[in-house]
Amino acid sequence: MRHGQRVAGARRGRIAAAIVRRRMLELRRLRRESPGGEARAMPREAPPAAAQRRNRGAGQRRSPSRGDISAFDIAMVERALRLARRAAAEGEVPVAAVVYRDGVMLGEAYNRREGVPDPLGHAELLALRAAGERLGHWRLAGCSIAVTLEPCTMCAGALVNARVARLIYGAADIKSGACESLYAIPEDHRLNHRLTVVRGVFARESAALLGRFFAARRAAAAKRGRPAEPGGDRGPIAEA
Repeated sequence: MRHGQRVAGARRGRIAAAIVRRRMLELRRLRRESPGGEARAMPREAPPAAAQRRNRGAGQRRSPSRGDISAFDIAMVERALRLARRAAAEGEVPVAAVVYRDGVMLGEAYNRREGVPDPLGHAELLALRAAGERLGHWRLAGCSIAVTLEPCTMCAGALVNARVARLIYGAADIKSGACESLYAIPEDHRLNHRLTVVRGVFARESAALLGRFFAARRAAAAKRGRPAEPGGDRGPIAEA
């Protein structure tokens, strides 16, 4: 009986050694095939954030490419930046949007949540409404929209529902962006409409404008001896 146990133990040892050797060979193969020579770990359960990124609708993230846009597109983004600066001067979060089609500007707006006040007063929604009124129809087929900041879930959903054809935006919004950072609503294949998305156009300028605005807001709040009101990049302005 003891002899049989020794034989069984030896057999288990050989099997375990063979598994280890196969594992090492697999790691070497992956190291040779992977870019940069780094071995890729075997698949395992991903954390929630990674799972969200992997499940992003169509799953087609595109890098910023100036080849995807025209000179008129660039002019519309520059127009949106000028509007965003006007918003900052009026105490609004400096985000702006311009809707256009076939070289004609149809609607433009900047954030107006504070001045109106309007909980839905994001630049994208206001610009879409203006374009719809000018065209006389809610369906904005063939239209493009240039935005200084990545749209949130509310605005990204509105772009899909309005049947906008193209979205061009500047800075990414890592806290609430719904076009790449957290979700990819405009490119989600489960929806009945998808947009072409061009990212990162004048991103540095847009991010710098937002950074200066919120730095000034924090400084003003500190001077008054109270913290700035929370709410992220799209949040309300702290008032005295």
